[in-house]
Amino acid sequence: MKPRLPKLRSDREAEDFVAQADLTEYDLSEMRPVRFEFQPKDERVNMRMPRPLLDAVKATAARAGMPYQRFIRQALEEAVRPGKARRAGG
Repeated sequence: MKPRLPKLRSDREAEDFVAQADLTEYDLSEMRPVRFEFQPKDERVNMRMPRPLLDAVKATAARAGMPYQRFIRQALEEAVRPGKARRAGG
């Protein structure tokens, strides 16, 4: 069984660890990708939706480990990404 990654308290500790460690020796099964958002969010959107849909969005976002508004924003970004096949009318 591979050891878990150590708890790192600072960026410096993380940089030093990654520079010296062989990450193939560690259990990375619980790792998940993180997407950083750097663009400013200066526009606001207000929409109405059925309560069951909002509850489902919040639950799905929670399982993904992110705030539900970020989850919605990422779903919208995915929907308008160039080259993505879209269905007409729905």
